Amino acid sequence: MMLMNKISNLPRFTQTFLTMARMKSTYTAVQLGTPGTADHRIYIKGGPAGKAISPVHDIPLTTNTSAVYNMVVEIPRFSNAKLEMSSKLPYNPIVQDKNKKTGAPRFVRNLFPFKGYIHNYGALPQTWEDPSVTDSHTGFPGDGDPLDVCEIGGAVGTPGQVKQVKVVGCMALIDENETDWKILAIDTADPLAAEVNDVADIERVFPGLLDATHIWFRDYKKADGKPANSFASFKTNAEGGSGEPSLVQGREFALRIIDECNQAWKRGATSYVNDSTGEIAGLDTEGQPIQEREGNSYEAWFYAKNE
Repeated sequence: MMLMNKISNLPRFTQTFLTMARMKSTYTAVQLGTPGTADHRIYIKGGPAGKAISPVHDIPLTTNTSAVYNMVVEIPRFSNAKLEMSSKLPYNPIVQDKNKKTGAPRFVRNLFPFKGYIHNYGALPQTWEDPSVTDSHTGFPGDGDPLDVCEIGGAVGTPGQVKQVKVVGCMALIDENETDWKILAIDTADPLAAEVNDVADIERVFPGLLDATHIWFRDYKKADGKPANSFASFKTNAEGGSGEPSLVQGREFALRIIDECNQAWKRGATSYVNDSTGEIAGLDTEGQPIQEREGNSYEAWFYAKNE
C-alpha cells in the first residue's frame, strides 16, 4: 500500500527554517507521583514567574513566528504509557490514563514491528475538536480533545516538553464514530526540518513513514481485542477540484483544520469552574497550592484559563 501515490503537485512551504532563530522554551515540566501509576502528574510551569499554567489554555498556539506552532509532548516516541492532559483537574496536568472498567493504568501494547508510539505524540494548545459539531470533512463529530500532533523529527521528546514545530500534513482518524485528527509536524530544530515542508516531502525524506503511521493508528487497539480504527478519505482540495481521494492531506489543508479547531476552542473555553479541595504536595503557584480534587467541567470541556 502506498498512500503517496494519491498525492502530487502539492504546494510547498518555502520559508527556510535553517535561518530561523530557535525560540528558547520558557516552559518547564514538574513531575509528581510515580510514573506508570494512577497518581502520576506532570504540571507545566511557564512565564517569568515560573508559575503553574494550563498547557491547554495558557500556552499560545503559535510562536512569535506565526508559521511555527507550539506542541505539548504527552507521550515520547518508543514509550508505551498512555499519558494525556486531564480535562478535569485544575491546570490540566498530564496524567496516566486509566482503564475505564478496572481503573488500572493504561499502556499501549507493542504492535509488531513497532515499539510503543512511533512518533513524539502530543497536542496543540488552544485547539478543541468540538463534540457537538459534525466535522464537515469526515461526517463525524469531534472527540472533545485538543488536536493531536505526531512529531516526526529524530529527537525523542519528554512528557511535558513544549516543542516548536512546523506543520506538514494531517490524517483524519475515525475512532468510535468520532473525528480524531492527527496533525503531522516536525520539530523546527530537527536537522531535516528545512527539507520537510509538505506531505510529499515526508515520503521523500522518511520513506514508508506515512504508511507506518496509517497502519499503527489503524491497528494499535487490536492487541487489546478491539476493532481496527478507520480513516476518512477525501480529496486533498476541500473546496472541490481534481484529484483522487486520499487518506493523508497536505500542509494547507492541515492549517485549515487547526484554524477551525482554534476557533472552536475560542467558543468553548469561556469558564473556569473549580470546586476542588485538598492541596497537592510539591507544587504551588504564587504561594497558593493547586487543588487536586476534580472540579466541574465546562460542557465536558477543559478548564479555561484561571483569570
